[in-house]
Amino acid sequence: MKLEKYKNLENELTELQEVLKHSLQNDVLQIKSLVKNCDKFKRLLEDHSNLHKASYVIYSKYMTKEVHDSETFIFIDNVGNTVTYASGRELALYGIIETCENLIEEELPYS
Repeated sequence: MKLEKYKNLENELTELQEVLKHSLQNDVLQIKSLVKNCDKFKRLLEDHSNLHKASYVIYSKYMTKEVHDSETFIFIDNVGNTVTYASGRELALYGIIETCENLIEEELPYS
């Protein structure tokens, strides 16, 4: 039996790159929805105008605060196409992300 973290990931994000799909399903990376109506997100658009096309962000769940500047965030649209990348040096995700309400998450036995 193949273990997958999200039951409906392939149906929701049909254009998502295979490597990202596998990394999310194996709980190596995590995905969150962007909170586009908050002031912090609106301020980010001043420097990262293409973020308006993004619906989600994918990032490592294992990066510690000490190496946050080196982390890369992958912003994707509502079907999984990559919109842009940004580093922890450029922005912080705190306050602009939330749980993906549309993805059905299963508890993995090793998580």
